[in-house]
Amino acid sequence: MSAVPEYQFDADDQLERALIRLCGLNPTAVEQIHEAQREHQMSFAEAAVRLGYVAPHDIDSAHAGTRKLAVIEKRPLRPGPELMIAHDPFHDHSERVRSLRTELLLRHEDRASANVVAVVSPGASEGRSRLAAELAIAFSQLGRPTLLVDADLRRPRQHRLFGSEAHQGLSQAIADGDPPYLQPVEHLPHLSVLTAGQVAPNPVELLSDGRFELLIDQWRRRYEHVVFDTSAVAEYSDALAVATLVGRVLLVTRAQHTPYKATREMLRRLAATQSRVVGAVINHF
Repeated sequence: MSAVPEYQFDADDQLERALIRLCGLNPTAVEQIHEAQREHQMSFAEAAVRLGYVAPHDIDSAHAGTRKLAVIEKRPLRPGPELMIAHDPFHDHSERVRSLRTELLLRHEDRASANVVAVVSPGASEGRSRLAAELAIAFSQLGRPTLLVDADLRRPRQHRLFGSEAHQGLSQAIADGDPPYLQPVEHLPHLSVLTAGQVAPNPVELLSDGRFELLIDQWRRRYEHVVFDTSAVAEYSDALAVATLVGRVLLVTRAQHTPYKATREMLRRLAATQSRVVGAVINHF
C-alpha cells in the first residue's frame, strides 16, 4: 500500500461521516474500522485505509467535501408520507413493492455484481419517482447497502419525497467534481440518498460526462443495490444517457394516463441504448 500523507488522518467526526457517505460504508464495515481504531490507536481514516475500505484519494475527496459542505445541515432525511413502505409495512401497497423487489432480485443473474437499475417512464405524473424511492427503501430493508440516486436533473422529486433541500447533489458532483453528498435516512440505516442538487442548464451533457460513469463504477463496487430515478423519456434524452451506463431499466406507465404511442416510442428509443428491460409496472392511482 502506498504511503498516505500524515495530514490526511483527521480524527474529527465530520471527516468520519464524510468517509462513510462517500465510500458507502455499511454498519459492519464501520464497526470493523472502529475495532481497528481501538486496537491500533489510530484515526478512523487510517484504520479504514489499513482495512482496504477506503483509498487515500477518498480521504482527499472527503476533506474537500467537508470544507465545501460545511454550511449544509447534516441531518438524516425523513421519508415523507407518500413513501408508504417506510411507514406501514403491512399495507397492500408495501406488499406489492416487496413483490416487485423479489422479481427484480430473481432477474438479477450476476449475483457477484451490484443490482443496479434505472426507473424510466414516458412522461410526468406516472409514479416513477415514488416507485424508485420505495424500491430503494425495500432493498435497504433487506439489510444491504443501498443507494438511491436522483438523476432527474430537470424536475427532481427525491429531495421533496425525503424532506430535503435542493443543495448539493448529483449535478454538482459531476459538474464541479465535488464528492457526492450521500445523505443518510432516518430509521433506514442501510439506505443513502443522492439528490439531484440544483437544476443545471445542461443535464444531458452532465449525464453523458465521463465523471458520471466513474461515479456509477464506484457505486457498483460499494453498494449491493443502486436505484436511479430519471427524467421523462418523451420529453428529454437524459434517461437514455442513464440507461446506457446503467444497462438495466424498469419501465413505469400509468393506467388511463400514459398513451400507448408514448410507451411504444419509449421502447424504441431505449432499444438504441442496448439496456435490458428487467420489468414493467403499470400504476393505478
